[in-house]
Amino acid sequence: MDKAEILRYMRTNSRITDERVLALADRAADAVEKEAVPKTLYRIFDCTVSGDAVTIGGETFVSSHLADNLRGCGRAVLFGATLGTQCDRLITAAATTDVALAMAIQAAAACKIEEVCDELEQQIIAAHGVKLRPRYSPGYFDLDISEQQKIFAMIELTKRIGVTLTETYEMLPTKSVTAIIGID
Repeated sequence: MDKAEILRYMRTNSRITDERVLALADRAADAVEKEAVPKTLYRIFDCTVSGDAVTIGGETFVSSHLADNLRGCGRAVLFGATLGTQCDRLITAAATTDVALAMAIQAAAACKIEEVCDELEQQIIAAHGVKLRPRYSPGYFDLDISEQQKIFAMIELTKRIGVTLTETYEMLPTKSVTAIIGID
């Protein structure tokens, strides 16, 4: 993992020289690398954009920002990714004894899930020979977080990679991501 990215997620200066902070970031990165069990899933659907509405695989998502992002795309990827439950356990365990370590693990796990998402995008590009637009997730701008339900149903996230959705649309394990990506 990129230590500068972990430090950014920790809200510290990436040029920091405090050996204790750097060691904490390294310790957290090592723990996450050891315990993370990444799982990913994606499906490609036809999509259309009409005004502020995007229809993907028969489901309509209303968001002007998403519509702008996907305008001109005839297909879109829906994907999910997770680091698994062990990262949640690591954060919880550290929080009971060492809050600084818990924060560092949280940062390292955030960095790791972004790496997993970036790698999945590269796999999609290689497998399908396509160009992708920036990923867009429920909860960004005007795409309501409740739209998670549609993505979960469309790609069967719970059944296929074990990610569940709470009544308030929080994903469990917490280091999980869903996204919509336009295909150029």
